[in-house]
Amino acid sequence: MYWTEESEEEAYQVPDDVLDMTFSIRCDTLPVDHAWALSRAIRAVLPWFGEEPRCGLHIIHVADSGNGWERPQGASDLLYPSRRTKLVLRLPAARIDDARALCGEILDVDGNPLRVLSAKTRLLALTPILYSRYVASETGWSEDEFMHYAVGELKRLRLRFKKVLCGKDCTLTTPDGALPTRSLMVANMPFEDAVTLQEEGIGRHYALGCGLFIPQKSF
Repeated sequence: MYWTEESEEEAYQVPDDVLDMTFSIRCDTLPVDHAWALSRAIRAVLPWFGEEPRCGLHIIHVADSGNGWERPQGASDLLYPSRRTKLVLRLPAARIDDARALCGEILDVDGNPLRVLSAKTRLLALTPILYSRYVASETGWSEDEFMHYAVGELKRLRLRFKKVLCGKDCTLTTPDGALPTRSLMVANMPFEDAVTLQEEGIGRHYALGCGLFIPQKSF
């Protein structure tokens, strides 16, 4: 006798209601703290961005090299994007065609020109472990206060999870003042709930890169 059974990963199909839209770019330099400037430049082309739910910006990160170079940490330090670096927006499927208006534009990111080239879409990740580099916090919150808030937001979405880990803090600069954030990892979720968390995010300021979750390879 021989039979096989579908794993949960094989059985669950990721919906295409919300997608990540990746844009090839050409950009010589970007400030490390570029979230607000990049979001503003995008909104100049896409006025609806940041005004509608499920629309978010993935802050651009440049990978560390194997030659001893590490990503700078100072807000005014510069990143040097490579040709493989992408601009990524998380968008509802109904806005994908509208977002193609970015292609061919040159965005002014705090004095740093960023040329947007072609675009592709990809489904959200199928993984039980997710990570957000930036979840908006409140000034003066302790780690325990932040964790209480974050777990409450996850429960509000009726998500099933077994592990939540708070990480390092980071401050983003906005015209309204400093925006404190913390990283957050959520693990041991059913695939369906993990996709829901990617679709919905938690907290505020999605257009500044906050509250968006991406795959984490290990907990």
